[in-house]
Amino acid sequence: MARINTDFEGLILFRRDYREHDLLVKFLTRKLGPTMFFVRGGRRKGSKIAAALLPFSYGTYVGWLEAGELSYLVAAKETHQFKRIGPNLEANAYATYLLDLVGVAFEEGRAIGAWYDQVLTALKLIEAGMDSQVIVNVLEVQLLGRFGVAPIWDGCVICGRQDLPLDYSEALGGVLCQQHWPKDPHRLHLNRKTVNYLRMFAHLNLQKVANVKVDQATRRGLRQALDQIYTDQVGLRLKSKHFIDSLTTWQDQLSLPPRDSK
Repeated sequence: MARINTDFEGLILFRRDYREHDLLVKFLTRKLGPTMFFVRGGRRKGSKIAAALLPFSYGTYVGWLEAGELSYLVAAKETHQFKRIGPNLEANAYATYLLDLVGVAFEEGRAIGAWYDQVLTALKLIEAGMDSQVIVNVLEVQLLGRFGVAPIWDGCVICGRQDLPLDYSEALGGVLCQQHWPKDPHRLHLNRKTVNYLRMFAHLNLQKVANVKVDQATRRGLRQALDQIYTDQVGLRLKSKHFIDSLTTWQDQLSLPPRDSK
């Protein structure tokens, strides 16, 4: 049976050189999730498709989609690039980490539906200058279920109460009200604001977000909480996350007050 070219929506996860003139480009697609495409001549000088395959690009492409096999990219129709993300060190770092995380979270060959829109919207918000850490934190919370971790955020895992201060319990798999804190002495000891944001993020549709403003103390709390959950419960430490950690350490050092010379 002859292969048929198909239009598909795609977001570039990463690309790498292949042989002398070709490329391998992995897309996040709505129809088949993360999918690797072979691009013949993609590195040749004057290649018409090269400009549509730059990092942080997305749009409508044409190719042979082969579930379980290597797909072939034929052409690009209407494509766009997030041009402000690349030069911005922090935005670039968080966007790269998000794309790495998404590439691991979804199984190749399976449609991802609305997840495609949520990921694309996250990048659009980062491109628009919104807090890249917080935007990615939203997706980190929501992607936990893809890794087999499905925290109960709506109310205390024991009694369901929401009116008392809450904390997160890894052992019990969700939030724990103050009345039941003794049930887990190793709970994360998060402040109320951090817990409230985590609970809100679990159900947040990024397409309805107009602005993001989170104070520095809460940003640190969110980062520490999600780092611990992903390390302890997911067991995932991506290289792109290590870069964010080193970047954060460097930024924290720059923000320290000068030493007293006396």
